[in-house]
Amino acid sequence: MFKHKLLVACLLGSLSLMAQKNYDAQVDSLMQLMTLEEKVGQMNQYNGFYDVTGPAPTGGNAAVKYEHLRKGWVGAMLSVRGVEEVHKLQKLVVEESRLGIPLLFGFDVIHGYKTLSPIPLAEAASWDLKAIEQSASIAANEASAVGLNWTFAPMVDISRDARWGRVMEGAGEDPYLGSKIATARVRGFQGSDLSAPNTIAATAKHFAAYGFVEGGIEYGIVDIGTHTLYNQVLPPFQAAVDADVKSVMNGFNLLNGVPVTGNAFLQREMLKGKMNFQGFVVSDWASTQEMVAHGFAADEKDAALKASIAGSDMEMESGTYVAHLAALVREGKVDEAVIDEAVRRILKVKFELGLFEDPYRYCDLEREKERIYHADHQAGVRDMARRSMVLLKNEGELLPLGKKQKNILVVGAMAKDKNSPLGSWRIASDDNSAVSVWEGLSAQNPYLKYIKGPEYFDPEVAFVQEVKVNEDDLSGLEEAVAAAKEADVVVLVAGEHGFQSGEARSRAEIGLPGIQPQLIRALHKANSNMVLLLFNGRPLTLSWEAENIPAILECWQPGSQAGNAVADVVFGDYNPAGKLPMTFPRNLGQVPIYYNQYNGSRPDPQPIVFWSHYMDSEKSPLFPFGYGLSYSEFAYSDLKVDASNPKAVQVEVVLENKGKRAGEEVAQLYVRDLVANQVRPIKELKGFEKVYLQAGASVLLRFTLTGRELGYFDHQYKWVVEPGEFEVMVGGNSVNVLKERFVLD
Repeated sequence: MFKHKLLVACLLGSLSLMAQKNYDAQVDSLMQLMTLEEKVGQMNQYNGFYDVTGPAPTGGNAAVKYEHLRKGWVGAMLSVRGVEEVHKLQKLVVEESRLGIPLLFGFDVIHGYKTLSPIPLAEAASWDLKAIEQSASIAANEASAVGLNWTFAPMVDISRDARWGRVMEGAGEDPYLGSKIATARVRGFQGSDLSAPNTIAATAKHFAAYGFVEGGIEYGIVDIGTHTLYNQVLPPFQAAVDADVKSVMNGFNLLNGVPVTGNAFLQREMLKGKMNFQGFVVSDWASTQEMVAHGFAADEKDAALKASIAGSDMEMESGTYVAHLAALVREGKVDEAVIDEAVRRILKVKFELGLFEDPYRYCDLEREKERIYHADHQAGVRDMARRSMVLLKNEGELLPLGKKQKNILVVGAMAKDKNSPLGSWRIASDDNSAVSVWEGLSAQNPYLKYIKGPEYFDPEVAFVQEVKVNEDDLSGLEEAVAAAKEADVVVLVAGEHGFQSGEARSRAEIGLPGIQPQLIRALHKANSNMVLLLFNGRPLTLSWEAENIPAILECWQPGSQAGNAVADVVFGDYNPAGKLPMTFPRNLGQVPIYYNQYNGSRPDPQPIVFWSHYMDSEKSPLFPFGYGLSYSEFAYSDLKVDASNPKAVQVEVVLENKGKRAGEEVAQLYVRDLVANQVRPIKELKGFEKVYLQAGASVLLRFTLTGRELGYFDHQYKWVVEPGEFEVMVGGNSVNVLKERFVLD
C-alpha cells in the first residue's frame, strides 16, 4: 500500500470493498481528494523523455514533464520500459506526488515484445483462435515482465485496401473473422484476471474507420455511410468491448468531415452509449493537437476543448489537456463533469490492474530476466508462424521438399536476412534476431546450396526511415541464373522488407518491389522448377508469378522463429492450413477488392458492353478471401439445411480428407440474405471451424444460424432480422462453395 497519509486513509477505510472489487466506490472516494489539476493530470500521457536511472532533468521540456510527474499531473507514460526505469518513475509519482496515484505504462506490444509472433495479418491467416489468444498471452507475459501494464493492441480496423500499410496490423477485410480475432487477442492480453502480474490492459484501435482511408493513404480521410460503419467497421470493436477491453484508441483520420478524436457521435453516442464501453478512450499520438492541421480546431486550446467534450479521455503526448483543460473548466467552456467522467474511467482501470494494492507489481527484476526470450515463448511463436502460412499454389506437388533431397538451390538476399522477417511494429525486439530462412532450411537439409543474387534493399534501414529499394542494380544476377540452370529445384525467397508495411507505409504499387520481378523471370527462364517463398505484410499483385511459378508459399513476416517455421512447412513436418484473411487482387486497378461486395444492378455478363466489368481485366480476385491449399485434399458434400426452427437454423455438411496426409481444413460458412430492406452483400462469413482429419477420414460438421448471423444493423443502429429467402454456402474458401437455400419465416 501507499505511504501517503491521505491516500492510505482513503483506501484503508474500504478494504472490504477492494476485496470485493467494488472499484466504483474506491474511485469515488479517491476523486473527492483530487484537485482539478490532478484530475486533468490523469488525462495526460507523456512519452519517455530522459534516462530515468540518471539525474533528474534541469531544463527545457524534460524538466517540465518531470515536474508534472512530481505534482501528480501525469496519468500514464509511453515508451518507458524495463523494470529499473519503470520502478524509478513509479516511485517518483507514488512517493513524491500529493496523492501518489500510480502510473500506467503503455507500449506498442503489437505482435510480441522481445519474442515476436508473426504480424497480426499473418496470425489472422491461421484462423486459429486458440493459437492467436496464446500468442497475445506470450506477448503480455514478456511485456509485463519489463514493467509494462498496457498495450496499444489489438488493432481491429477492417480494411479492404492493400495499399494501406497498416493492414499488416489487423485481421483483414472481414468483420466476422475480425470480431473473433479481436476477442481472442483481448483475452490473450488481459487474461482472466487483469490484476495478475503477467497480464496487461489491451487497447482496441482505431476508433473508427481508419482502415477505409481514401487511396490507402496514411493519416487521410474517410467518407463512408452508416451502413458500412455499422456493419463492417464497428463489429470488431463491439466484440472487443464485449470481451471487456480496457481502453479504446481513436485515430488520425477524418470520418465524414470530423476528426475522430473530436467526434462526439463516435465516442459518446456510439462507443460509450450504444456499445456500452466501460473503459477509457485514449488518443493516438498527438491526434488531439493534429485537429488544428485538419482545420477542425483553431488552436491547441480549442483542440483540447473539442476532444474532451467529444469523449477522448486521455491524451497521448500532445500536452493540450494539461496545458488548457483546467482553464477551460474555470472559464465555463468545459463542464467539470466531463473531466470527472474521464478520470473515473482511467482510475478504475488502474484499480483493476491492482496498481493501488501494489504499484510495483510489474517490477520484478528476476521475472524480467527469466521471461525474456523464454524457450516456451520461442516454441509458441514458431507454432504460430507455421499455422499462419498459406500455400497459394503447388502444381505437381513440388512441395514438400525432402530433407535429404540434393541439388536444391536457395536464392535471394532475403534468405539470409535476420531482420526483415521480424516485420514492422517490433520496436522492443532486437534487430537481426530472427532465425533466417537459410538457417532454418539448412538445419533440416544439409545438402542445400545458396547464392545471394542482387540485393533487394539497402540493408541499413531504420524503423523511422523509408526503405531504400534497389530499382536497377542487377549485380549477382548472372551468377544466380547460372546456378539455377544446374539445380533440380530453385527456392527463391522474395517479398517486401519488414519495414515496407506498418504505419505510414502506404504503397501506390503493391507488386514485388524493385528488381525482384526481373530476378524471378530470369531464374524462371533458367529453371521453371521453382518454389517461391513470399515475405510480405499485405496482399500483393502476383499475376505473373501465379501463372508461371509452380509452387508459392505465403510466409508473411513470421517473426523470431521465421526460418524454422518455414522449414517445418517446406519439408512437410507441418501440413499448411492457413487461409487468406484478405483478398489478393490480380492488379492494382481492382483495389479496393473484397469478397463481401454487393451485386450491383448489372452483375452478369452481357453480349453488349453495358454490364458491370472492366474492359481490360477480370473482376475476379487472383486469390480469394478464405483461400489456402494443403498437402492434403479436402472435399465437401451433402450440404443440408433445416429451417424448421427459425431461431436456430441447422446446417450440416460432410468434410472428407481425400489426401494421403493428415491435415487441417478451415471449413467456412457464408450466408446471403437475398432480399432485404437494405441490400445485403453477395455473401458474408458467418461461421467457420478448423478441423484436423487423418488421411481418408471424414466428419459431419454442424453449424447453427441464429438471429445474430442472419441479421444486420439498419440506419438507426437497430439489429433487424427480416423474413424471406436466404442462401447458405459452405466450402474451403469464399469462392468454391456448396449452396443451399432456405426460407426464414
